[in-house]
Amino acid sequence: MELSFVYSGNETVGAMVTARLEAAGCTRTEDIAHAEAIITFCTSQTALEDAYFDEEGLVQAAGKGALLIDLSASTPSFARELNAVAVVSDLMSVEAPLVVVDMARADAFGDRDNLVCFVGGDEEAVDEARPVLEAIAGTVQETGGAGSAQLARAAYTLQTTAQVISAVESDALYRAVRRSSASLDQAVERVGAATPVAEQVLAAVNTGRFDGTYTVEMFMAELSAALTAADDVDLILPQAEACLHLLELLAVIGGADKAPAALALVYGEEKACAEQGLDWTRAEQAYGDASEDFDDLDDGCGHDHDHGSYPDYPGYGAYSAN
Repeated sequence: MELSFVYSGNETVGAMVTARLEAAGCTRTEDIAHAEAIITFCTSQTALEDAYFDEEGLVQAAGKGALLIDLSASTPSFARELNAVAVVSDLMSVEAPLVVVDMARADAFGDRDNLVCFVGGDEEAVDEARPVLEAIAGTVQETGGAGSAQLARAAYTLQTTAQVISAVESDALYRAVRRSSASLDQAVERVGAATPVAEQVLAAVNTGRFDGTYTVEMFMAELSAALTAADDVDLILPQAEACLHLLELLAVIGGADKAPAALALVYGEEKACAEQGLDWTRAEQAYGDASEDFDDLDDGCGHDHDHGSYPDYPGYGAYSAN
């Protein structure tokens, strides 16, 4: 496959995309006007909109007939908007949000078979993009017209998030009960993980693997996109919103670059948090005056942080419209 491409966005994903496409015979270039394909992966809606629609954005800079491939988790409405703009600009647009199957792997992007992408867009554009996507991900699943892949991604994200949080909280319960019940048999067997995602996360927690290339920042971006999609149709998702606040808290105390399994640290001992570079005083600093109203609420972490109910973290406000 011979193709010149431009990549814009997160460089962890960019390094993976570049390596796989170059191995397939493609060439990365910085010449947007003459690139045959433009590939993006952004971790916030604001960054994605700026990348495409700024005054000097990709839509303006791309040459006629170029193929736009967005690997980001976004919203159906954004995907439809980008597709409409591409059509009137004599471009082709494909939404192909990436899915990391085992998010607990240290090198989550290192194995092509650990990646899936849903693909939506006009049939001709999808056909053009398929060889590129098959070089990047082990599974390419077509979903239909513009917006359909982002809808499928949002649904997948909501289910995955519930599995991750439930696994972390069940682990926290076992650990908390054992700490407080000296008479409890420490060898008592746990109930097994209910899903593959839960199994992956619990394995990482039990072995202390809290770092990886798939990060809390990426996880937050995906969940925020799903919540924004729900907000676009006036749907409230309380469980997902609560999960996003928990992720925001982890990011505030220094965990944005950790793997999602690091959520377990939020429920653990403060010493364990400190050993992983997490600092609860950052939450007080980030939340400002709101901390004065906190009521020493125990959030299940095993220790008090005096953070009460979490206000929106200002640094991540662009992630969610809820």
